[in-house]
Amino acid sequence: MAAALAAGRAAWRLSGDVPVGAVLLDPIGQIVARAGNQRELTGDPTAHAEIVALRQGAAQAGRWRLDGHCLVVTLEPCAMCAGAAVAARLSRIVYGADDAKAGAIASLWDVVRDPRLPHRLEVTGGIRAEACAEQLANFFAARRRED
Repeated sequence: MAAALAAGRAAWRLSGDVPVGAVLLDPIGQIVARAGNQRELTGDPTAHAEIVALRQGAAQAGRWRLDGHCLVVTLEPCAMCAGAAVAARLSRIVYGADDAKAGAIASLWDVVRDPRLPHRLEVTGGIRAEACAEQLANFFAARRRED
């Protein structure tokens, strides 16, 4: 989670994006991709940290199926990112802070464990939740001061 938090801080510092960070671990636990949100940097509404990390990981693996991989992210994934994790056939998602407004793993929906889908993931939430939530709170407090 420390690497994901650092990726989120980098996204904030480099492009002013919401400081969500993600890392992708291969089946033996090595980091194969890391990313922060890149929506502001790229102008791409789909450039959430999770999507960017999945794209990097698939490119590194040379395939779209990421069986055995684990996505670690600072904020509970939204419906788009949770759906991408299912599509990539990830084995596990680990996340920090819950997202009461858009969370699609525990807060609003449970996309990744929906029995109607062809693949389900193991989920661990609340890892370093306070640090993850604090990073987001600091970002939004700074933005309010700027307005």
